[in-house]
Amino acid sequence: MKPITSPKIADSVPAAPGLRSLAADWSSDQEVFKQVHWGKAMMWIFLLSDTFVFSCFLTSYMTVRATTTAPWPNPSEVFALTIGGRPVPLILIAIMTFILISSSGTMAMAVNFAYRRDRLKTTLLMLATAAFGASFVSMQAFEWTKLIVEEGVRPWGNPMGAPQFGSCFFMITGFHGLHVSIGVIYLSIIASKVARGHYERKGNYEVVEIAGLYWHFVDLVWVFIFALFYLW
Repeated sequence: MKPITSPKIADSVPAAPGLRSLAADWSSDQEVFKQVHWGKAMMWIFLLSDTFVFSCFLTSYMTVRATTTAPWPNPSEVFALTIGGRPVPLILIAIMTFILISSSGTMAMAVNFAYRRDRLKTTLLMLATAAFGASFVSMQAFEWTKLIVEEGVRPWGNPMGAPQFGSCFFMITGFHGLHVSIGVIYLSIIASKVARGHYERKGNYEVVEIAGLYWHFVDLVWVFIFALFYLW
């Protein structure tokens, strides 16, 4: 006769190694995926959700732009600055774009020096990145002031053509400018902690890389805004 297996003995058979590994990963209290820093994973999730928001804004703008019957203002004329008595198209926007792209370079170098444990260079490069961001926001404030005071553009109206121009412009550039302003504060806080040796004592500079992910995302979004709003 075959021996009868006791239910208690059957229940005590260990689970398959694959299931045990899966359960251990998802029950971890620090990192779900062992090779990915928890903060970095959360930043990627936030950036993915923010990508959907900006995509909706830009898609709505393109839809309005393509379907409106009123003439859309010419960006080369609207965003021109008078220099030496002659209007220079998009000169301010070009400078703003150059500043923001340059800030990506300084941020990338800051991450590089952070992993080399060079506190001084990391701090200086992060502060330089924050200064670039602050300059960008200041120029954007000047651009808004010029449009509101000199051109009479409002979110609910526009004397130069399509009334939707003002609402699209202030919504998209304002939302992006908010991200840049938050990034300036964020980088300044991280830079101050780097300078005080906070991450040196913890032995982990991955927070600098996480801040870099946010800043590169903000810069990338501006490339799409620049192409679709100012060049189209």
